[in-house]
Amino acid sequence: MTEDSKHPREDTNEPSFSKRPPKVAKTTEINPSDDEGVVEEEQQQQQEKECKSMSQNPRIQRYLVAIEYIGTRFSGSQQQLNCRTVVGVLEEAFHKFIGQPVSIFCSSRTDAGVHALSNVCHVDVERISKRKPGEVLPPHESAVVKRAVNHFLQKNEGDVMVVDVRRAPRDFHARFKAQERTYFYRLLSGPEPLSTFEKDRAWHVPEELDLLAMQAACKVLVGHHDFSSFRAAGCQAKSPVKTLDELNVTEVLPTPYFPSITEREQNNLTGEGLQAGLSTDDKVECFNGRTNLGFGMQRKHRCLVVTARARSFLYHQVRLLVGVLKSIGTGNLTISDVERILNAKTVTAASPMAPACGLYLGHVKYDLP
Repeated sequence: MTEDSKHPREDTNEPSFSKRPPKVAKTTEINPSDDEGVVEEEQQQQQEKECKSMSQNPRIQRYLVAIEYIGTRFSGSQQQLNCRTVVGVLEEAFHKFIGQPVSIFCSSRTDAGVHALSNVCHVDVERISKRKPGEVLPPHESAVVKRAVNHFLQKNEGDVMVVDVRRAPRDFHARFKAQERTYFYRLLSGPEPLSTFEKDRAWHVPEELDLLAMQAACKVLVGHHDFSSFRAAGCQAKSPVKTLDELNVTEVLPTPYFPSITEREQNNLTGEGLQAGLSTDDKVECFNGRTNLGFGMQRKHRCLVVTARARSFLYHQVRLLVGVLKSIGTGNLTISDVERILNAKTVTAASPMAPACGLYLGHVKYDLP
C-alpha cells in the first residue's frame, strides 16, 4: 500500500470523521420563523456572545457566504428539528467539505416557500489536516470554499447554491452588520392558468391589476410609520415603528426577471423604460399580457414586481403590504382605505396576506471592509 493510499490528500473533498472537535453552539431557536423580522435585543446579545466566543480562536477563519435558493421544498431558512431547511443543508455541505460540523448565521430568515436571490450568512471554519488530524493548516481560499461547497450542494437536490464567498473579520456578523434588505414580490396577472415554469415562483392573480393605482398606494405606505397593521401575530420586534425606504411596483416582461434600480426609477409611473425597445403594437400587446410570439408561444400574463427596501422588516410585513397593494390593483380597496388600514394599527384591518411563493429576498447591503 502506498503512502498516498494510507493518507488521503489534503485537497480531497471527502470528510474525515476522526477526532471530531465538539460541535459549536447553535443560534438560539426563535419561533415562529421570521421571513422579514429582526430578533429581540436579548436574543441579539446572546447570539453576539456566542459568535464572539467562536471568533476569538485565532486559528478560525470567518467567511461571508452569499447564497441563492428556491424555497419551495424548504421549511424555512433557519435550522429546525426534523425539517429540511436552508441552513441545515448548507451546514451539511460545509461538514462534508471540511470534515467537521459548523454553525451558520444568516442575515435574514425566510419562511417556507420564500426564495432568495441573495441571502448572506457567515461561518467560522478551522482547517484541520485530513492527513495529520490535529494539524491546523492555512485557511482555504474563498474560491475553493465556493467550489467545494457547491459540489456537495448539487448532490442535495440542487436548490441552494453559493454565489459568492469572501473572508471577513472575525467580529463581522452577517445579521447585525446588515445595513438594509431588499425584497421583491412577483405577481402574475391574467385569467389563464399559470405556466408550469412559474409554479411556486409567483402569485397568480386572475384579475386585471391597475398599476397606477398600486403605485399611488405605495406613496401612502413608504416612509416612517407605525406598521402595526402590517405586523403578523408572533412578531418579536419591540416596536412596530419602521422606516420603509422604498416601496414601488414595476411592470416587467413576464419572465423570471427582476428590475434594476435604474429600471425601477424609469418605470415608476409610466413604464416607458420597459417599452423603449418595443414597437407600438408590441407595447400594447405586452402590457395587456397578450404578446403573441407564434403558435404555442403566447404570453398570457402581465408581470408586476413589488420592491420593498428597509433596514429591517416586521414579521410578514412585506407579504401584508403586497396583500393590500393587490387589493388596490383589483379595485377592492381605494387609496383612502390604505390610509385607514395604516392608521388602524391592527393587522385585522389589512387585506389577506400574500402567499410565500412570490416573495424573494433580493439583496442584503453591507459596508464591507
